[in-house]
Amino acid sequence: MANGQGFLARFLITEPQSNIGYREWRATSPRSDSDLLQFKAKLMLVLETTLPLKEGTRNQLDPARLPLSKDARTLLTEYYNATERAQRPDGDLAGVKPYASKSAEQAARIAGVLTLWEDQSASEVSAQTMADGITLAQFYLDEARRLADAAIISEKTEQAERLRRWLCAKWDDAEIMPCDIVRHGPNEFREAAKAKAALEILEGYGWVIRLQPGSVVRGASRKLAYHIYKEG
Repeated sequence: MANGQGFLARFLITEPQSNIGYREWRATSPRSDSDLLQFKAKLMLVLETTLPLKEGTRNQLDPARLPLSKDARTLLTEYYNATERAQRPDGDLAGVKPYASKSAEQAARIAGVLTLWEDQSASEVSAQTMADGITLAQFYLDEARRLADAAIISEKTEQAERLRRWLCAKWDDAEIMPCDIVRHGPNEFREAAKAKAALEILEGYGWVIRLQPGSVVRGASRKLAYHIYKEG
């Protein structure tokens, strides 16, 4: 539901592979300690910086403008156009439109953060920093697509499992056809394409066996029918 509303697309989401089982002990590098201390010092400098307030107020922020350089804007425009074209029905990003539509905005925000991290008094976003922002935005967009693909696969597998349980509990015949599922099966299989897709998954796991075209099922030759394997 949150995904359909575009809520999740406003976040930079990633789900890296677990490192459990590969975290063998190794001595820390003095360089790592030095880098960490430098990061801590820079972060404290940023956090302790006085916030820019609107004159005469105590709680109204008045941040300085941070425009894009000409070359940075050109890069961002090219990235926006590329992600927009990829959202067409046959495009690579058609399945993650909420994320793809906001990716250029995310790239600009990331580039702005990187710019101010480097220099809080910076007057514009450079082309190089925008390129870095786009690289990071593309990473998160690729993660969104990967996770969306995994969710679709999981959903189809879950649908097939629900059909398997229905076949075992509700269907008495040893054979089944897609039209049987459409007419008598769970409501989610009222379309023949969904019924066939679920049967193909069950066939892959050995729960049903596809019969030869022309096999006789309930007194008639059938083009597509399956034998059901039921435990017990």
